[in-house]
Amino acid sequence: MIKTTLKIEGMACAMCEAHICDAIRRAVPDAKKAAASHSKGEASFLTEVPVDAAALKAAIDATGYSCLGVESAPFEKKGLFARR
Repeated sequence: MIKTTLKIEGMACAMCEAHICDAIRRAVPDAKKAAASHSKGEASFLTEVPVDAAALKAAIDATGYSCLGVESAPFEKKGLFARR
């Protein structure tokens, strides 16, 4: 799994978070667990394959918010009994 995190400027409320999540789901149909936080100014989601950062940034910018950056990193699910 790959976790992609976006830095987003312009979100002010829960409705803004919903708009961002909808834009992510439209741009990346196989996105899982899309979530956004207006207080942190970021959104994140999981995918099986890497995403096109430029297309994702364009999709967010088209909604009226500003995507300041896109970062992707491998994601490992940590179970209840995971070792550290």
